[in-house]
Amino acid sequence: MRLALPLLLAFLAAPAFAGTPVGYALPLHVGGRVVAVSADDPAQGYTHQWPGAYFEARFKGTEVHLRLKDSVNKFNVYVDGQKVATPDRPGEGDIVLSPFADTEHTIRAEKLTEAAETPAQFTGFFVSDPAAVRPAPASSSREIEFIGDSYTVGYGNTSPTRTCPGEQVWATTNTQLAFGPLTAKHFNADYRINAISGRGIVRNYNGGEGLHLPQAYPYTVAHEIVETADWTPQIIVIGLGTNDFTTPLHGGEVWTTRDELHSDYEQTYVQFVQDLRAKNPGAYFILMATDQANGEIQSEVKKVLAALRAAGESRIDFIPMNNLSFGGCDWHPTTADEAQVAASLIAFIEARPDLW
Repeated sequence: MRLALPLLLAFLAAPAFAGTPVGYALPLHVGGRVVAVSADDPAQGYTHQWPGAYFEARFKGTEVHLRLKDSVNKFNVYVDGQKVATPDRPGEGDIVLSPFADTEHTIRAEKLTEAAETPAQFTGFFVSDPAAVRPAPASSSREIEFIGDSYTVGYGNTSPTRTCPGEQVWATTNTQLAFGPLTAKHFNADYRINAISGRGIVRNYNGGEGLHLPQAYPYTVAHEIVETADWTPQIIVIGLGTNDFTTPLHGGEVWTTRDELHSDYEQTYVQFVQDLRAKNPGAYFILMATDQANGEIQSEVKKVLAALRAAGESRIDFIPMNNLSFGGCDWHPTTADEAQVAASLIAFIEARPDLW
């Protein structure tokens, strides 16, 4: 997929579309890269395009409405930590969630899918009684960002087979079970997933068209760049290079030799990290790569690491993603692989508590 940028509670009835929308918006805690539909009206919600977005709110009472304008994504919705609904390309309207005990509740919606070409709108959670509105859950003091490709997206990671015809890739992708969210949730950190399947540092999969990830990164949604002053991640994890190196060069590409591709990759990656450093002066960078392509990817990432250190970068390290089964769609990591990668990240971060 390409960016054009460039279990129910025992007492819970099945969700249904409401005939008449209710009018009191719950304040939201928002995770992921999103753009407010209206700076003046929070009840209009947010447009999102990158994977892994999530939205949280609190309310008191027996019923809450989820309002979406989304024909391309799937969400899991949780109330007090229990899954209560999975809207699947719901379209536009309200989904009624009820009945709950007449107490205070926390509700969270997590985006599972990748729909990189199509922005969608999460309008919000709504209640019919203003007395049911509660303040949003607090943001975490810990923030971690993940930048990458399909491995970071969680492409086809819940699939039982490597062969995934039709919509099976879309249906079996669960970004929330990818290593990034798994790692972030372990530390109760807020997270952002900046990843697009098939994209590389300078070369997309098999030489395909479209912006490379460093080119697409500045765009929050579609062709819109929105700076977020309140996002200051302490840790930035980057996993890029699989698409640059896992296929041979073809005639007509800008590199005639593998050495030329290596040089371009290394220089562009170094500059990308340096640009990220300029915007995130306190962040610690973790570069990751698999042992695929006969070690070519890891070799190149280690060269990037060495070049950055030689240029004065000290808050940076490398973690390998080795010995994965790649049993998901199209030889992608499975959820077990994701858990393995997350465990390595968690161990690395736990050994360095000063990173937070």
